[in-house]
Amino acid sequence: MSLPQNNPYEQLLPAEPLEVRAAFSDGDQLPLTNVAESHGGENLSPALSWDAVPGAVSYSVTCYDPDAPTMSGFWHWVLYNLPADCTSIDEGIGTGELHLLPEGSAAGFNEVLERSYRGAAPPAGHGPHRYFFTVQALDTRLDLPGDLTAARVHFMMREHVIARGHIMAVFENKE
Repeated sequence: MSLPQNNPYEQLLPAEPLEVRAAFSDGDQLPLTNVAESHGGENLSPALSWDAVPGAVSYSVTCYDPDAPTMSGFWHWVLYNLPADCTSIDEGIGTGELHLLPEGSAAGFNEVLERSYRGAAPPAGHGPHRYFFTVQALDTRLDLPGDLTAARVHFMMREHVIARGHIMAVFENKE
């Protein structure tokens, strides 16, 4: 089965490009380390890094699967208000290790209403899923209620994004 070609970020307001780096390359198989335990993985968020963006006041980091069998995809992770001097996060940050985030950072709820990273776990036989790990530089810090889901956090930041980049990995549950 071939991968869908749509990029869910193409419909957003334009932003300067931002290179996002991980232990895997764009389009690679998602390492089992970053896959849910229910699918043979370790459920750890990947280490990510990016270059500082001039004018950035904060950064957000998300993981989104547009290929989930829902009308709205599946948000696996959202961090926001990472400070302007933060240009990387370690593996496992946001996987129950939120206290290791830089001071002032926040996490929104993923689709299973956890404030943490949820590893890839596509339905059996549904074909390959794409996981977009996206970093966005914002011109502000977000003053948001603490009960927002990833989709709502993403909506609230939409007019403040000055740079955006992602790295995408693929995982399929063939069972």
